[in-house]
Amino acid sequence: MATAYKIHITPDNTGLWDIRQNDQAAEAATVLLQKDMNNHHVFFNQEGFHDHISHQILALYGTGASASDLRKAFAENESYQRAAKAPRENLAEELRDWDKAKQRLGKEQYYSDWLLFFEHEIERLGGWQKTLSEYMFKGEERSQDMLVRMYAGFLHPLIQLMYGVEWDQPAMVAMALAQASVHRDELAPFLLGAEARARESARLPMPRIAELLDAAAGNEKLRNSPRLDDGNKIRDGVLARAWDEAVECTGRVKRTAEMFNTAIYEASAAALRPGKDPKYEFFLMHHVTSAPIFVTLNKQDWIPTEYKIRMLEWKIRMDIVQYVARGSPKLSVEKIANYVPQDEVLSSSADQMLPRLHSLSDDGHVIKLWRAVGVGRKLSEPYENRSWLQIKGSKLWDQVAHLIVDSVEAPGPRWVRNAGFEEAWKDVQDTPKN
Repeated sequence: MATAYKIHITPDNTGLWDIRQNDQAAEAATVLLQKDMNNHHVFFNQEGFHDHISHQILALYGTGASASDLRKAFAENESYQRAAKAPRENLAEELRDWDKAKQRLGKEQYYSDWLLFFEHEIERLGGWQKTLSEYMFKGEERSQDMLVRMYAGFLHPLIQLMYGVEWDQPAMVAMALAQASVHRDELAPFLLGAEARARESARLPMPRIAELLDAAAGNEKLRNSPRLDDGNKIRDGVLARAWDEAVECTGRVKRTAEMFNTAIYEASAAALRPGKDPKYEFFLMHHVTSAPIFVTLNKQDWIPTEYKIRMLEWKIRMDIVQYVARGSPKLSVEKIANYVPQDEVLSSSADQMLPRLHSLSDDGHVIKLWRAVGVGRKLSEPYENRSWLQIKGSKLWDQVAHLIVDSVEAPGPRWVRNAGFEEAWKDVQDTPKN
């Protein structure tokens, strides 16, 4: 049984893909996830790069990978992880006092203490659901602070929470809350400011997300706000040089059903640049891999509807500013539809491409992207006749599948960063001309 301190995965617990696994894979996943939680810090270096092992193991497991695939993935990514520090029991107990807790927020050296604290809270309050209600959905200063931090670090705390909630693992929910606690809250002015702007225009209908992306790219000040030499292109670029424009654009966001499909469209179209091998944009890719959390959260009837809507709106706003921060790469469905796969002999069935990704040496980003696209494909099926759907029809979805495989198997860098800037593509191989 899974507890606040112990991870337990079963063959019938495979997440949103809802496949059946075997006992060997379930046992391997359980052992490896526990080892990762016990032995590793949330950041594997001092620059704040994240440990992705738990995401990788569950994404592989949830798409049918074997026990040997799981052990191989763990072994390839274990060596460079930072060792976890021993938590301080007395400090963990102090964190229940908000005034004292504030002194430990945003500081990576307290990760183990935060983890122990939230493990204790899940045990004390009687489950991860009640703990999230207390620390994310209570509607006071502390829970709002946690919500903001969930969107920090390129959405990594949100991704960690996604796997914990989707797999019903209290310990992994504790990891997510602890991870959020050691991230900074610098997005608060933007997220709350855009939210306030949306309330001011509550009677106005929301444009399609694709239309907002086009409007952002068409706004000269907004489009030119990020620069390649910015240390943080959202903070130092978009929000520093085009604050009003960013808040105005994202303040038009209201709840919508199209978020997931548009995120896949955005990332896939950005992966294509004329004359170059396809490469997914590294940062936009995270906005696809985090999207399944909203499918899972929507199923939780104990979460107030207002918070489900709020979290979804915040995610869409982050999608838009991240797109601008990466240079507003040109987006079009035609780019995806006209792509010529590298291996046209290969069956277009996505399932037949999957074993290639299970055996790929990676840190988890690839299989998370593939899994999220699979969820999006299934989720979009009932809306095939809607005009706002960007990716629809089996042929277009198969194109996205080919794009993922081709992009990660092509020589050169696995991802492109800042895809809207020409300089970002200099190390990507030119596509051979026929």
